[in-house]
Amino acid sequence: MAPTIKVGDVIPEGTFSYIAYTPELDDATACGIPTKLSTSEWKGKKIVIFSVPGAFTPTCHVNHLPPYLEKYDQFKAKGVDAIAVLAANDAFVMSGWARSVGLKDKILALSDTEAKWSKSLGLDKDLSSIGFGTRTDRYAIILDDLKVKYVEVEPGSEVTVSGADAVLAAL
Repeated sequence: MAPTIKVGDVIPEGTFSYIAYTPELDDATACGIPTKLSTSEWKGKKIVIFSVPGAFTPTCHVNHLPPYLEKYDQFKAKGVDAIAVLAANDAFVMSGWARSVGLKDKILALSDTEAKWSKSLGLDKDLSSIGFGTRTDRYAIILDDLKVKYVEVEPGSEVTVSGADAVLAAL
């Protein structure tokens, strides 16, 4: 299914749960407190969002997330105000994943519960056949003042158009 959101569109408002990084979270026994982040907070900013079907899953954990962290300084040099990784996992799982790979305060790990926001963009995926239910598809979006400048969905199971290199090239 093709996304319903297109380059030039203003992104619809969405609200995500997340646990903001604090040094206390470096202790593995700490959980943090989920808070909300609205896309309206991105007004006037350049944002990179990349979405994965699930935290800790092989492709997402090994091939998709790490290059964004490794190339964080390159994104910042291109004027990116924030990078966010999005998945349908809950805020505690996303926080645990973020801590396990050392995101700290560099990349926001946002929970798109039940892929609600992604679904509004036509970017959800039914993975019930493997016991995952509805998830976010694997995609990337560049926003500039809430306007879509880039949106690409992976055509298969590899990380290509939603990967850090493709997004950097589009900035």
